[in-house]
Amino acid sequence: MNHRLVWGLGGAAATVLVLALGWGLVHPAGAHPTSVVGRPAPELTVQVLGGGRLRLSELRGRPVVLNFWASWCGPCHEEQPVLDAAARRLQGRVSFVGVDLRDSTAAAQAYRRQEAVPYPVGSARIPAAYGVTGPPETFFIDSQGVVVARFVGPLDGPALNRYLQLVGIG
Repeated sequence: MNHRLVWGLGGAAATVLVLALGWGLVHPAGAHPTSVVGRPAPELTVQVLGGGRLRLSELRGRPVVLNFWASWCGPCHEEQPVLDAAARRLQGRVSFVGVDLRDSTAAAQAYRRQEAVPYPVGSARIPAAYGVTGPPETFFIDSQGVVVARFVGPLDGPALNRYLQLVGIG
């Protein structure tokens, strides 16, 4: 009799587990908002470290690489030299902007100094339409202000160059 009870409870637990898994697959937690790719970039105002403000709309007329990063993010440190080199190489042709996620001002400033970031970086209230889940995430915006691509994870040189081609930089 004891065996039947154990087997019955085990079968019930397995059934609950399978049903929960099925529910999770059909109803994912934290579903992402509709993609911003193919749409005008939502306005963003960056409080630039070191002073001043930069509105994303002020950069219309040239492509923009909008990178979301954090000082505590290992992959962000990994991709930073790639972004820095491209920003220097493409100065005047492409605007690079970095938006810090969930950092203290002191940590963000230390990161900027350590990495010698050659473009404006700072904090901003990030519109939900971007759907940023964590750093690094990079958006490529064409000269008309339309988001043409989103890249999640650290960029390497070849990937960055492929995405820059999408905004007309070859």
